[in-house]
Amino acid sequence: MIVLGRAAIVTGSGGTGCGRAVARRLAREGAAVVVSDVNEAGGQDTVRLIHAEGGRAAFLRADVRVERQVRDLVAFAEQTFGGLAALVNNASGPFHPGHETEYWTETVETELLGTMYGVRYAIEAMRRGNGGAIVNIASISALWHGRRTPGGASGYDTAKAGVIRLTTSLASLAETDRIRVNCLAPGWIATDGPRQYWESLTAEARRERGVPARLLSTDDVANAVVSLLTDETLAGRVLLWWSEDAPRLVAFGDPGYRRAEDFRVVSPPR
Repeated sequence: MIVLGRAAIVTGSGGTGCGRAVARRLAREGAAVVVSDVNEAGGQDTVRLIHAEGGRAAFLRADVRVERQVRDLVAFAEQTFGGLAALVNNASGPFHPGHETEYWTETVETELLGTMYGVRYAIEAMRRGNGGAIVNIASISALWHGRRTPGGASGYDTAKAGVIRLTTSLASLAETDRIRVNCLAPGWIATDGPRQYWESLTAEARRERGVPARLLSTDDVANAVVSLLTDETLAGRVLLWWSEDAPRLVAFGDPGYRRAEDFRVVSPPR
């Protein structure tokens, strides 16, 4: 197990959703977990839960939008637990329905730049520690080239598409530095907001709106993250899991346009 005996950072792990589930699962696997969030009370709650289960954990508040704080977070993990073996870039911000364009910058700073900062400083730490593994959390919404049903958030989807491309572009680190970077792109997850909306719809309404018939649990996400962290055959890969089917790896090198339609470009008159 790649995370045994060394630190694993999980950003956005101070809430009741996926970050906390991932942090607890990693602690059960033997990692010393650095819990991080802007929610200090929630982060301390996650640490207490891990300690109650016999695990090791410490909390440091960090806003992933601030590069200096992410750098300090990685340094804290090294200083507290002696080295960094794993990073899970899970931190995410809220949606702003009806006002999304006003929050594009904030969304991109959280979802994309925060991930890039984490990857940058984790790579530096993992080079000092002879390797490690990183999992970036994206979204299946970043893989769609247009929607046939209402939904989505342009800033969020744009940022998550960047997270996916960041991941695939770093595949070579596995060979050069023994650092594997992979990505999970999940569908709908049974956290508070999505679950409440999902429960408000009938089965027919879900079909009409393109909403899945079931939701992923936070434990499903945690299991997928641990699988990506520990499977040493995977590097630069994207694991997609639309909520009602099985998890599947996107084929490495897939150009994403094999079903492209022909288009006639009009030339100027001679």
